[in-house]
Amino acid sequence: MENLIIREVHRPTPDSNIWNHPALALFPKPVEAEKPLEPSRLYLVPTSFGETYEQEMAPLATPKSELPDLQNWVKRFTISVIEIWSGRRTPLQVSRWCHRTIYQELLKKIGTFKSALYIRKIHLSEPIEGVGEVVVTLRIGERIRSLVMRIEGVDHRWICTELYLI
Repeated sequence: MENLIIREVHRPTPDSNIWNHPALALFPKPVEAEKPLEPSRLYLVPTSFGETYEQEMAPLATPKSELPDLQNWVKRFTISVIEIWSGRRTPLQVSRWCHRTIYQELLKKIGTFKSALYIRKIHLSEPIEGVGEVVVTLRIGERIRSLVMRIEGVDHRWICTELYLI
């Protein structure tokens, strides 16, 4: 057997001098505010697609209380988009409801679907006030596809700023 050296370890006692050294204030007590702080809120910055506006002409975010009912608006807009894609409606009828970039995309897809399109479900969420994110499942012929939209409340109306058919 090897020779084992056993040492006695000195452990300081609570009344030892080691505990009497001054301590650094690493975690100072928080200063109590006079009034409680309000939680920060997210807010909408309207999508501009890189366009610049003069201050007076810039689009303004609108609170939800001053906007039409989102669920009804989404249903009407979705039906309008389906009718445009089927060739039964002119895109000019929805030009006020979508950003000009989205409108240009709608113009390219007029009459692209010859088979019937049916709405299966509409899933709607509002991540922040004045923004709606929508997924609409569609039946196109024998296929199931998703229509993804982002709706923003700008200038006292809803405007579609994203529109993808997946």
